[in-house]
Amino acid sequence: MSEMRAMRLHAPNQPLRLERVPRPEPGPGEVRVRVLACGVCRTDLHVVDGELDHPRLPLVPGHEIVGEVDALGEGVADLAAGQRVGVPWLGWTCGECAQCQAGRENLCERAEFTGYTRDGGYAEYCVADARYCFPLPAEDAQAAAPLLCAGLIGYRTWRLAGGDEPRRLGIYGFGAAAHILAQLAIARGQTLYAFTRPGDTEAQAFARRLGADWAGGSDEAPPEPLDAALLFAPVGALVPTALAQVRPGGVVVSGGIHMSDIPSFPYGLLWEERSLKSVANLTRRDGEEFLALAPRVPIHTETTAYPLEEANRALDDLREGRLSGAAVLVP
Repeated sequence: MSEMRAMRLHAPNQPLRLERVPRPEPGPGEVRVRVLACGVCRTDLHVVDGELDHPRLPLVPGHEIVGEVDALGEGVADLAAGQRVGVPWLGWTCGECAQCQAGRENLCERAEFTGYTRDGGYAEYCVADARYCFPLPAEDAQAAAPLLCAGLIGYRTWRLAGGDEPRRLGIYGFGAAAHILAQLAIARGQTLYAFTRPGDTEAQAFARRLGADWAGGSDEAPPEPLDAALLFAPVGALVPTALAQVRPGGVVVSGGIHMSDIPSFPYGLLWEERSLKSVANLTRRDGEEFLALAPRVPIHTETTAYPLEEANRALDDLREGRLSGAAVLVP
């Protein structure tokens, strides 16, 4: 049996191990993908750090996968060997539960997730459900990888905040998702306010370079009230902070899968028909819309490449805030 290299998690709060494991075989409805690049997402960090319960163990993390179809499982007709595809976080849904039937597959009661309950892309090969593989142009794999989660979740967060409607948009946490979404918002004529860790002048300069009208610390007030605020930092204390900066009738949307506890706050921050929402996963519609939109903006990702065997260093750099843009593993 052929083997491959993979970085595997055996227990939370432990470093990933570089191992040689059998190359996976696709089952019915699946494809095997030769991984060309895999983005390093904050959700991977939550899995490795034990902040998301019940991962499959041992586990190959990674869900921002760009690769080439290497083998087809039985019944796969819409993809071909050699085709470039992207594999996102949502890896499988039942299609039968009430949520799926209502068009909310992101909330499927039996959903499986790439790099969490299914092996992901911190490896030379992975297996994916063909339904959840997005065709991609044969262009820079490293640049495309962050689009598969930072881009898709950022897009869904933006869409739940009203899409084009909010004219004054605040983004808290200026990392991988924010640097992608900022380009979309500015292209749509929205005024962008970027909030970073207090004192992070490098991230603030990065935001201004991308076109933000204002950039400052999360402890600062923007020059005018926001129509909507999008949260990408996993810090619960930012929820009341953002609500305080949103105008009456405005919205705060949390795009993260995990966040520290939200502190109590006075009802007055939520009053005047402000709303608070969360984003859970993504849908194929999000992928199809965003991946068609990205080249038209066009969106350019800023990435730092790491060899596969340096996945732990990439995770450490993300954990410590040493990255501008996104980290990408290249097998």
